[in-house]
Amino acid sequence: MSHSVDIFLAVLPALFSGFIETLKLALAGIVWGSVLGVGLGTLRGQYVRIATPIIGGYLHILRGTPFLVQLYIIYFVLPNTGWPLLQFDSWTAATIGLGIYTSSYVTEIVSGAIRAIPRGQWEAAFALGFTRLKTLRLIILPQSIGLMLPSLGGVYVTLIKATSIVSVVGIAELMRQAEIQIVRFPGDILFIYAIAGALYFVFCFPVLILVGKLEKRATRGLQVRV
Repeated sequence: MSHSVDIFLAVLPALFSGFIETLKLALAGIVWGSVLGVGLGTLRGQYVRIATPIIGGYLHILRGTPFLVQLYIIYFVLPNTGWPLLQFDSWTAATIGLGIYTSSYVTEIVSGAIRAIPRGQWEAAFALGFTRLKTLRLIILPQSIGLMLPSLGGVYVTLIKATSIVSVVGIAELMRQAEIQIVRFPGDILFIYAIAGALYFVFCFPVLILVGKLEKRATRGLQVRV
């Protein structure tokens, strides 16, 4: 027992440092990916003639390729074009990669939720003189939120776990720090990975709880309005 305690105290500062890095990466990816995904999903959900097929191609490319390949392209390939705007450091490349990766799933979720609302509600709003934007803001999106939230929670948890891949571009996030500590203590691999797994759980579980509460609140608010 004393050995486990000693190992725990020895590796915890580094693992906690990696956890904080994972936290920052995940939050940046969630915000950037959600903003982009909601925008694209809103367009795609309305069948905009030009935008819908373009967004569809964007989704097929991103969801049909591994995140690791996307990250390599952003960090290693794009800088070789010579364009100053495409010269990314590790943190920027990781954030862009995580955001784009997340946006592909958020786009599908948002567009699917919007399409799930009966077309008759659009037509009724237009008959009352509502503009498309006003209809979307006041009628369609409030009803869609409850449909989006459960799936969004799963996407965000997946994003948190995907941060372990960004170590390939030199970021010492949680999993990378765990690997470094295993080099120091090769006889305690399972124990160190267990600590890292517990830290991931500490991050992921509250996200799922929060999304669940937001879903219930959105559903309850919609029932009150109806």
